[in-house]
Amino acid sequence: MVHDLPDPKSSSVTSYVEQMAATVPSQAETAIADTALPYKLLLSCPLGLSPSQVSVDFDESYDRIPHPDTDSENSISEIWDARIQKNASLFNGKKFRYAGCSLPNERNGSTNISLVALHLGLTDYRTFVGTNLNPLWERFLVPSEDDPVRCQHTSSPLGNGAVVETSDKRIVILRRSNNVGEFPGHFVFPGGHPEPEEAGITSHQNGKSLTESELINRKVSEEMFESIIREVVEEIGVPASALSNPLFIGISRRELNVRPAAFFFMSCCLSAEEIQQCYSTAQDGFESTQLHAVTLIELEKLATKMPGCHLGGFALYKLMLEARKET
Repeated sequence: MVHDLPDPKSSSVTSYVEQMAATVPSQAETAIADTALPYKLLLSCPLGLSPSQVSVDFDESYDRIPHPDTDSENSISEIWDARIQKNASLFNGKKFRYAGCSLPNERNGSTNISLVALHLGLTDYRTFVGTNLNPLWERFLVPSEDDPVRCQHTSSPLGNGAVVETSDKRIVILRRSNNVGEFPGHFVFPGGHPEPEEAGITSHQNGKSLTESELINRKVSEEMFESIIREVVEEIGVPASALSNPLFIGISRRELNVRPAAFFFMSCCLSAEEIQQCYSTAQDGFESTQLHAVTLIELEKLATKMPGCHLGGFALYKLMLEARKET
């Protein structure tokens, strides 16, 4: 449940924003430094944000910067060509590139009602394979404490995941198929990617007016929320009408391959048993081999078998549960 927002012009907005999105990441980063977790929480919104509270700044300035080393840059094409030879069906689709975020009080005194603005550029699957999934992916990193600077040469497509809670208080997870490209056989939350083409975007449009830019940003922001509903429906087979409106709870980045993913929370009016029945007819059921509806304690035990970004998603969910207890 999202709490009522203060007046955007009120001085209380800054403290509200800090509570919603800024305080927890700094604590999490300290914990990560101490324990070397396989993920980093880039943004945490423990009370959950609705679509009106999340905006997007989609701009060419957030695209990947080519690596200055010619050999590293050329390896992108070499790796992709080798992959194509092994699997001619690979498709080089467009993806949104995550390049950080900002808070309203950091954006020239804006009175926009949104509490978080995501900075997104454009990338593609080919560049992801050649940078983040490159065997020498660490060569693409820049020594910096500033995350967008550190990852400026990587594709960093923004994935998404949903923590779906059943009517009998179970959490839905999937075991990935052995045929998928990343982390076969691992447990994951339902998810995938927001898709630029679903928002009508195939490239950046130079020379667009301010009104046109705002319209594009709005479409991309809507796709952030619409895509996670679409992914859940396609992967576990439940009807969209059985799901609550998604709440954005933050962004986790896997330390291996510096892979970012946005996470959302949704409740479902169906029981674990009913969802199992829906799963048998899921459109994208081939991407996973099993659906499990587990308790929080059971999920704690299985979390070690999750990719780092999804383990971070679980951490974001637990922060949300803690925040709800406090409120």
